[in-house]
Amino acid sequence: IDEDQFNKILALIESGKKEGAKLCTGGERLGDQGYFIKPTVFADVKDHMRIAKEEIFGPVMQILKFSDLDEVIHRANETEYGLGAGIMTQNLDKANYLSQGIRAGSVWINCYDNFDAAAPFGGYKMSGNGREKGEYALEAYTEVKSIITKVMQKNS
Repeated sequence: IDEDQFNKILALIESGKKEGAKLCTGGERLGDQGYFIKPTVFADVKDHMRIAKEEIFGPVMQILKFSDLDEVIHRANETEYGLGAGIMTQNLDKANYLSQGIRAGSVWINCYDNFDAAAPFGGYKMSGNGREKGEYALEAYTEVKSIITKVMQKNS
């Protein structure tokens, strides 16, 4: 993390407080050297808040209430981004239902940010197009070429 990202994260944390999210823990610099931020958790987050709409790329968790799984899918797909989603549950049927409906390049169930070199990686929407890793990435390094040669026959 560099100073620019550090300041961006702190600005987003401040916006969460100003927009009415409940700061449960963290929300400030950790120590007096470097660019460390205490793990931060916000509750009572609403969809219109910056901390719900923007990719923070920092130690900030937002808790949003929901009524049913279709609402979760709808709200997740209304965002501009679609890099990844994490689902924590004991009910794998619900997790699979969510993972099929959410438009995200990677969906982790009962884990987060785990990767395998053979699994394609990439996002949807503003989180990027294309895939890295796995067989899908090989296409980016492949140049297709056609060569057609007419071979003259001796007795023609």
